[in-house]
Amino acid sequence: MQAPVLVLKDSLKRESGTKVHHANIQASKAVADIIRTTLGPRSMLKMLLDASGGIVVTNDGNAILRELDIAHPAAKSMIELSRTQDEEVGDGTTSVIILAGEMLHVAEAFIEKNYHPTVICRAYNKALEDAIAVLDKIAMVIDPHDRTTMLGLVKSCIGTKFTSQFGDLIADLAIDATSTVGVDIGQGLRDVDIKNYIKVEKVPGGQLEDSRVLKGVMFNKDVVAPGKMRRKIVNPRIILLDSPLEYKKGENQTNAELLKEEDWNLLLRMEEEYIEEICMQILKFKPDLVITEKGLSDLACHYLSKHGVTAIRRLRKTDNNRIARACGAVIVNRPDELQESDVGTGAGLFEVKKIGDEFFAFVVDCKDPKACTVLLRGASKDLLNEVERNLQDAMSVARNIIKNPKLVPGGGATELTVSATLKQKSSSVEGIEKWPYEAAAIAFEAIPRTLAQNCGINVIRTMTALQGKHANGENAWVGIDGNTGAITDMKECKIWDAYNVKAQTFKTAIEAACMLLRIDDIVSGIKKKQAPGAGPSKSKIETEADADSEQILPD
Repeated sequence: MQAPVLVLKDSLKRESGTKVHHANIQASKAVADIIRTTLGPRSMLKMLLDASGGIVVTNDGNAILRELDIAHPAAKSMIELSRTQDEEVGDGTTSVIILAGEMLHVAEAFIEKNYHPTVICRAYNKALEDAIAVLDKIAMVIDPHDRTTMLGLVKSCIGTKFTSQFGDLIADLAIDATSTVGVDIGQGLRDVDIKNYIKVEKVPGGQLEDSRVLKGVMFNKDVVAPGKMRRKIVNPRIILLDSPLEYKKGENQTNAELLKEEDWNLLLRMEEEYIEEICMQILKFKPDLVITEKGLSDLACHYLSKHGVTAIRRLRKTDNNRIARACGAVIVNRPDELQESDVGTGAGLFEVKKIGDEFFAFVVDCKDPKACTVLLRGASKDLLNEVERNLQDAMSVARNIIKNPKLVPGGGATELTVSATLKQKSSSVEGIEKWPYEAAAIAFEAIPRTLAQNCGINVIRTMTALQGKHANGENAWVGIDGNTGAITDMKECKIWDAYNVKAQTFKTAIEAACMLLRIDDIVSGIKKKQAPGAGPSKSKIETEADADSEQILPD
């Protein structure tokens, strides 16, 4: 009699897992649907209200999802995907969510037919390997030093963004900035550190066309003593410090008993002599500009200005690092260990200018700057924020090409080629995995389909025509022109994508879909607040009813 009971329990358990899968897939699809309309050059913008009442207007997938407050854990996991994509390659944040959502959507039918999630995941991983192999086959190697090709590529990658209406401006800024900070690390490789060595300064006012990449750095500081110190120095000798130019206070509490008035003067003189000694050690090297990250006392300011030296204090560590890279100086921790080699002589001009209400210091016209600042001008803060987001994406694309100079077709052509190739291969896949493998092949079509939807053209007719052109796998470069919705050759239209971005999109989307499919229960470990005197609370296991009633999206 025991066996039927066990079978019954087992079927109940499976039912629970199916319900959780269903809830997870619905949550993921809901996230994908939010940003589906932001794919492509004819995409819609989203207006987001943040907690402090400010607004953000953008069509950047990662920026939109960052602002969402979603309760469902599977939806939160999807949001992490776009953040991962943004940190890794800086582009494709919308595509990765749409693709992951579609992969989960096509898996739903198999879950309902009681396919085991492991079987679906095996098929998906096989499809991923074959998709990357197709990318390798159709990729086109380019010369990253050819500016025209680079410009075309960056323009096509940010053609979907808001700033595409300003022509080549953002692409030019991105290429100039990334080529400035690129450093050869041997074996023909170049390292481009966007995060640390490219600073974007947004200054409201002026026109967007006034934006430029400085051959050096700028920072929001004025000199310590405006009346006494020079605000413009040609070919300055620069010393960078990481130590305070003021008297050190005792670390512990110090008591000094003074018996005579002269003792007090002696103490003051000792302080003054200490500061004078530090200043003399610096002045030995005849600097024109001294910048320190710490404090700078009035007395030190007096000694420096007396010798015609300009000083700036309390600069951010990151800004100091950029100045060091731009002018060839070395940041020194102890003034008594200064050497001639630590002095930066690479800058052509130091100047303090007033822009709007604030003073900005410029260290520019550097000989070989390995750090730079992008100065953005524009009508409003909202516009500048969106331009900055687009610029970050453009710089990431340029960096990806410098690191791995391979291109694949854009406009959904890559996904269609992958889809057609996987459909052909699915006939050779043996066993039960054949059907999920074929479903994964169909899921890749979500990208060109969404592009067609956002163009406002007949989706079914366009997709059928594209599938016909890709069926034999010969026309790998045929896709959708996102502006007109016409079916064209991507090489002629110069609509390209970076190989790195596409490969990362496929990997992230499929691996995330597999991870969510392998979840069969949601267990809450959050302790709820209890009334005083109540017994200990237990961790609660969500039932299928709870999972279904979970509020997926905010009202």
